[in-house]
Amino acid sequence: MEKLRFGLVLIVLCLSTSLVKGGDPILTFEWKVTYGTISPLGVPQQVILINDKFPGPIINGTSNNNIVVNVFNQLDEPFLFTWNGIQQRKNSWQEGTLGTNCPIPPGSNFTYHFQVKDQIGSFFYYPTTALHRAAGGYGGISVHSRALIPIPFDINPADEFFVLVSDWYTKSHTQLRKFLDSGRSMGRPDGIIINGKGGKGDGKDEPMFSMTPGKTYRYRFCNAGMKDSINVRIQGHTMKLVEMEGSHVVQNMYDSLDIHLGQCVSVLVTADKDPKDYLLVASTRFTKEPHTATSIIRYTNGNGPASPELPKAPIGWAWSLNQFRSFRWNLTASAARPNPQGSYHYGQINITRTIKLVNTAGTVDGKLRYAINGVSHVNPTTPIKLAEYYGVEDKIFKYDLMKDEYEPPAGKAQEKITLAPNVVRVTYRNFVEIIFENHEKSVQSFHLAGYSFFTVAIEPGKWNPEKRKNYNLLDAVSRNTIQVYPNSWAAIMTTLDNAGLWNLRSNSVERQYLGQQLYFSALSPKRDLKDEYNMPDNDVLCGIIKDMPLPKPYSV
Repeated sequence: MEKLRFGLVLIVLCLSTSLVKGGDPILTFEWKVTYGTISPLGVPQQVILINDKFPGPIINGTSNNNIVVNVFNQLDEPFLFTWNGIQQRKNSWQEGTLGTNCPIPPGSNFTYHFQVKDQIGSFFYYPTTALHRAAGGYGGISVHSRALIPIPFDINPADEFFVLVSDWYTKSHTQLRKFLDSGRSMGRPDGIIINGKGGKGDGKDEPMFSMTPGKTYRYRFCNAGMKDSINVRIQGHTMKLVEMEGSHVVQNMYDSLDIHLGQCVSVLVTADKDPKDYLLVASTRFTKEPHTATSIIRYTNGNGPASPELPKAPIGWAWSLNQFRSFRWNLTASAARPNPQGSYHYGQINITRTIKLVNTAGTVDGKLRYAINGVSHVNPTTPIKLAEYYGVEDKIFKYDLMKDEYEPPAGKAQEKITLAPNVVRVTYRNFVEIIFENHEKSVQSFHLAGYSFFTVAIEPGKWNPEKRKNYNLLDAVSRNTIQVYPNSWAAIMTTLDNAGLWNLRSNSVERQYLGQQLYFSALSPKRDLKDEYNMPDNDVLCGIIKDMPLPKPYSV
């Protein structure tokens, strides 16, 4: 069996090298996805492990590395990973959502192969099938600058630490899924965990991180949670923000940082305080009863416990909005810059299309659903990407059910929600403006796969064209997630220059599962390998295309 497994891996690697740019290193991983019993919040429960670990292994690479991950699904259900923030240039085949891929069957394996092309920064991966994200199965991705590219830091960090913060439920992912399938909400999370552990701040936990006095360290924070924004801070220390989701930023100092669902940032922290223990603190934001977790940072040769007095989190979303306005792209930093490479002067590019997206909630047949512009997405049994490639779209879904402009019913009128695959055709290489308008009382967070976009504005109220006067058209941060505050709007701009099928989704697990997502179909008119790769030879097939003859592949 082991010889067969090794042979399969070797064959996949040989096939994959045809897409590898000469001279770019290949990093190879083999992951076994299993269930295990651990107690993140002190209650034994079933958790998804990767190579017997939760969180899973960190993918630690360098810009332009080729990443090969052979995933063995040893769960009792189909399974997929997505690589949150990795742009997958010309390669939405590796995106790992139910719109792009058939899931890996139980007892089977699939090898992901992608390149972190022209990217640096902090990202993470997680499961996209069923409600597996509520059981863990996530881990960090660090992409460093190549050796010849200077990083814009005053000092090279002595070490770096990946910190995955997450709200957490003690109920199993199967229980939570039953709630949603029956029309109920998941309810509030039961606590917060930091790297899979829920520290109490009583000084009895084992240290999670260690710092040597006088040295500077890089902390990469990601909010891998399911429902809540989280504020992070380090007792007695300030944090110098240096990077956000693949972009070097202007290096301001912060006592604490709000990190919304799906977002990642990295900071520099200098060990310049009395040598003892200090607490890293994470707490939920915008909730009536905040949850808090801590982990211990120990100075080497430290001589005392951490103070029991925790630094307080900020109050209200206006503080968070003002913090967002302080974030600026570092225009003097060297490459790698996020794609699209030609859009440094994005403020001078003509907008070809404006799409306004309104997130709403309602009921269909008495069951809770979430929607975007009145359409609540349903995954077809044949993935949308495969249907397009095989030319059977008309049998699986309809394009453009959703309108670019949408206004939900006023007052208490019931919104009419359409249950269907939500697929929007967009023109390849067009420069578009996307408006997120949030009429609800809670903070929302959205992620766009396949692209980086410029976060040009967030403001209270409703959007109209006059609001463009307030856009930051010079140094808005290029990233892949955006938060939208209650009764507010957010505006982003991007060039749709990455051919393929790309998911725009709510980062809330509950909202995403119940339909608050869509797919942008950016098909290249030429249909050639210069714009998009062919379907991988090892792709899992399902639905109506499973036994169909393979279409004619793209060529140069």
